[in-house]
Amino acid sequence: MRVRVDVGSRLHLGFQNLSLAHERLYGGLGVALESPAFVIEAEPADRIVCDQPLFAEYAERSCELLAVSGIELDILETLPRHVGLGSGTQTALATFLAIASAYGESVSIREHAPELNRGGRSGIGVATFESGGFIVDTGHPTERFTTDPPMAGEWTVPAVAVRHELPPSWRFLVVLPDVEPGRSGDGEDESMRTVVENADPSVADSIATLLIRRLLPAVAEHRLESFGDAIGALGRLNGAWYADEQGGVYRPPAGRIIDALSEKPAVRGIGQSSWGPAVYGVTDTSRADEAVSVAEQTLSDLDLDGTVQIAAPRNHGVNVTQLG
Repeated sequence: MRVRVDVGSRLHLGFQNLSLAHERLYGGLGVALESPAFVIEAEPADRIVCDQPLFAEYAERSCELLAVSGIELDILETLPRHVGLGSGTQTALATFLAIASAYGESVSIREHAPELNRGGRSGIGVATFESGGFIVDTGHPTERFTTDPPMAGEWTVPAVAVRHELPPSWRFLVVLPDVEPGRSGDGEDESMRTVVENADPSVADSIATLLIRRLLPAVAEHRLESFGDAIGALGRLNGAWYADEQGGVYRPPAGRIIDALSEKPAVRGIGQSSWGPAVYGVTDTSRADEAVSVAEQTLSDLDLDGTVQIAAPRNHGVNVTQLG
């Protein structure tokens, strides 16, 4: 059968702990977004038919895991790559699910994610793919940390510790400056190992207090300003761990954008998603247009090219539609 799969993007707000001095390592926090989105259609074929090499590569691995002969893929919408919106995980998982669904196979994305080399450090991408919402994952026991990355498939995706739906009136500002993509692959792994081996454990203590006393109550009670202030503070604390690796608390030029937007009342909780360069903030429908205008003017004032978007939170996971 022919199927369509669509999934949104995600913001990665940071980790709970990156120090080897504590019992649990990583523990991601993130939010699912409705847009930008990845949309793919698939139908069975006797070979892999796809005119985009990246997705052909994903398809080859997926067909191997599913033991099927081939697939015809049409990519209708794509996510910007390596900017902090989760393109790698969302597209790899969506491609796998599209192929499985085209062949009428019911699969567990969480179980197969490690075989697709996804979900090894943070569980946010897998969890937002599954269910959307605001997510906090459990991380991994620190004793499992090694200086060499594990082979694909040799881990389990961190479980979801907390999930909340976000109010439909909330909106997330996403600013994408036109600069080099963020880190990924081997370069990201090397940087993360360096960060973990040198991380200050006291930062994790501050994050734990922030998470329990400020962030979780704010998201549970749908208090936008308190939520924004808490995720902004969380991002700054995480940035202290990454400063040596990325050239500051925020990766340039994200820091300049964040400093400028932090002075604007239309948007709260300004931060950097993952390795950037995506900058985010939170607002609501009543101030969304103002937030976009302010962000566009900020880019202009800083003499930076880029795009500004407003995204609704996505409180559901991936959609699969049978087309015939």
